[in-house]
Amino acid sequence: MSNTDFALAVEDLTVSFDGFKAIDSLNLYIDRNELRVIIGPNGAGKTTLLDLICGKTKASHGSIKFKNTELTGIAEYQRVRLGIGRKFQTPSIYENLSVFKNLEVSYPAGRSVFGALAFKCTDEVLARVKAVAEDIGLGDKLDTESGLLSHGQKQWLEIGMLLMQDPELLMLDEPIAGMSAKERELTAALLKRVCQNRSVIVIEHDMEFVKQIAHKVTVMHQGKILAEGSMEKVQSDPKVIDVYLGH
Repeated sequence: MSNTDFALAVEDLTVSFDGFKAIDSLNLYIDRNELRVIIGPNGAGKTTLLDLICGKTKASHGSIKFKNTELTGIAEYQRVRLGIGRKFQTPSIYENLSVFKNLEVSYPAGRSVFGALAFKCTDEVLARVKAVAEDIGLGDKLDTESGLLSHGQKQWLEIGMLLMQDPELLMLDEPIAGMSAKERELTAALLKRVCQNRSVIVIEHDMEFVKQIAHKVTVMHQGKILAEGSMEKVQSDPKVIDVYLGH
């Protein structure tokens, strides 16, 4: 399989902070329409890896190719334009705006400040807002002020704001932290729908949740990949057991 077939190809990626290698010669290949979950103990480098892919952190060495475009020299906002969406651990929604408005302002109108200023809510945008709202389970909450949503619904809204941009790679850092059991179930269903036409990378600690959603699991440890494969395969890997039980 050539690298052009992958949605994302990370090769020999390294980043050092004051001589400490947070990511150490890492290789990672994500297929199109794949839902990959990255697990590993705290300090394994999971969030740093997402920071490198989205451009928040600059790589010291190595290559990150997205749809065969080299990202390492490209600014964060340019990566968004190429189709990379990233959700951080804390939701950043506009609490005083309605669900509808939060989704509407996320639509990439002309992708420029002037585009945003001259923005008209066309039928196309309206259709997109409604479709995304249904997708994230907030179809009946469009007029609700976002600050009034439950914690889980706020997380879904933020995923929806990214989906408005129709990214081809969506990265989520611990999306179910603080959610109720019911919300976790709904989030699992949401992620399964979302990855039907895009690649998704999720960092997660909750193993039950990982089992439900992952096509493939990557286990990170000390900036490297320790194991990769199905949940069953990595769970029975002696190296993985050692790292998890040894902590």
